[in-house]
Amino acid sequence: MIKMIVFDMAGTVIDENNVVYKTLLDAIKASGYELTLGQVLEEGAGKEKFQAIKDIVRKRDENADHEILMTIFKNFQSRLNDAYLTMDIKAQPGAEKLFKELKQKGIYVVLNTGYDSTTAQSILQKVGWKEGKQIDALITASDVINNRPQPDMIELAKKKLGLNDSDQVAKIGDSIIDIEEGKNAKCSLTIGITTGAHTKEQLLTAKPDAIINSLLEVLPLLR
Repeated sequence: MIKMIVFDMAGTVIDENNVVYKTLLDAIKASGYELTLGQVLEEGAGKEKFQAIKDIVRKRDENADHEILMTIFKNFQSRLNDAYLTMDIKAQPGAEKLFKELKQKGIYVVLNTGYDSTTAQSILQKVGWKEGKQIDALITASDVINNRPQPDMIELAKKKLGLNDSDQVAKIGDSIIDIEEGKNAKCSLTIGITTGAHTKEQLLTAKPDAIINSLLEVLPLLR
């Protein structure tokens, strides 16, 4: 029986119009690398953001050193902070209704993310969600040593909520790396959702247990 569902944030339960990856694209291009938003999404979606920059840049320039990568990362952080001050961030359709129904069923709602804690908390404030109310826990890239696709964030969520069995956990996300994370954590159910970074065809390459087009399609999968 599922007792905890771990949701990715941006693209899964948060609608921010891909601002993170658009900003990541702008920061990388500002350092002289040419690429498209599609390439950024394909190569960086779901990852801790410094790791995403490292992977994207070194695919094009294997000699890019730490100083170059850190310059891009700081530029990205500055641009993203400015974007979040002005843009409209909202919950994905059905997110809050789903959270309520899961809580009524006694299922924990956890958010996890490749964002750092500061960014993730700012997003929660924008949509008015709090730990202990709409969600039961938030786990960020800042909270663990090994990020996606390693299972550390899911393992930490289990520990925080007193669960020992991975068969009691489901993972839902909009990127391939979300599915890989769920499989590495041995979740009993891994679900891809088509509302964010990756298409259905891309998600299928990670072999999730199911692919959905909207959050409320989760509920029938739990029966």
